[in-house]
Amino acid sequence: MRVLSRKTAVVVFLAFAFAYFFSALIRAITATLSPILTREFALNARDLGLLAGGYFLGFAAMQLPLGNWLDRHGPKKVILSFLAVAVAGCVAFSLATNFISLLVARILCGIGVSACLMAPLTGYRRWMQPTSQLRANSWMLMTGSLGMVASTLPVQWLMPLWGWRPMFWGLAAMVLLSMLLIAWKVPAWRATEPAAATAANAGSYAEVWRHPYFRKLVPLGFFNYGGLVAIQTLWAVPWMIKVAGYTPVQAATGLFWINGVMLGTFWAWGLLNPWLVKRGWQAERLIKRGVPLSLILLAVVIVASSRLTEWTDLLLALFCMSCTFVALAQPAVGMAFAPELAGRALSAYNLVIFSGVFTVQWGIGLLVDGLKALGWQEIAAFQGAMGVFLACCMASYMYFLASKSHNQGSK
Repeated sequence: MRVLSRKTAVVVFLAFAFAYFFSALIRAITATLSPILTREFALNARDLGLLAGGYFLGFAAMQLPLGNWLDRHGPKKVILSFLAVAVAGCVAFSLATNFISLLVARILCGIGVSACLMAPLTGYRRWMQPTSQLRANSWMLMTGSLGMVASTLPVQWLMPLWGWRPMFWGLAAMVLLSMLLIAWKVPAWRATEPAAATAANAGSYAEVWRHPYFRKLVPLGFFNYGGLVAIQTLWAVPWMIKVAGYTPVQAATGLFWINGVMLGTFWAWGLLNPWLVKRGWQAERLIKRGVPLSLILLAVVIVASSRLTEWTDLLLALFCMSCTFVALAQPAVGMAFAPELAGRALSAYNLVIFSGVFTVQWGIGLLVDGLKALGWQEIAAFQGAMGVFLACCMASYMYFLASKSHNQGSK
């Protein structure tokens, strides 16, 4: 295993982080654009959920082949190939004239940025020590939160000046710039590094899927972590508008502060993780203590948003912040496997997460429309859909508690 010097590791991190910033912005921008896209293309709730979920559908579809390619060819070659597709997706979105073309473009965007987190995490698994990996993972997520912050008020401010279509041309240009930085600064994957991986690179995921620790974390990744991303990148804005009565500008402001809180939270995790690990607070222990708080706060959001409307953005921010305990599962999964399997383990778990994002994003839209068709008022329909999501999160946490741990280093 080749460990990078501190200076080189920082430069490599920044190159990857630049690309991940724009991938997160592309991911989250539909939440801010949802009012204008709804008007311009006459979208209903299920269309909006499918459009936002299309990104995650493309993202999830690439995770299994992505893991094999990362283990075999390394982060640099793989992420550069994928980002070229992201450029095409941004251009296609800017040219879309109907819902189908919007959806296809979003799927292309999802495919194109699907390596933006897994590629660096795979590299960090071989290039950094374990405590540095935990810090780098948290700060990559912090960078993603910064991209999500940029997708809120800045986008809202720029829309009257530029319009949403030119914004996607700008995003395409920034992704191209990130490709140049990665090509320049990220080291190549040496053929001698994965010496133990020759047989493993045959492409089997069997060892990953069979691993008890991986299975233990699957429901939490699917519902709790996937649901966090689904709400943060789409449903937070419709919730604030439809349930709490916010204007689009107020909702964008609320989302700005939600993503700002997430940025600060992941920054704090990056600082605290090495300290916590040294004192015996491993990922599994933190998840066990932290998830109940997120469940309580989600219940408060559901019950209180229609009454304490002025506090809805704060309640959503606290809920999202409490969900970050589940984000600790991702690096824990990577470190539970040998380095030559890291790409597949991380990509398999990412598949779980983003399959959950797609399911929750589209599922909430389907439930809202279905409950309204049964005669429910709009606010009650949103609350009912979110209540189903809460029940799923509770069930996944109970499964986590009931499953035995087979990863002693994670306790």
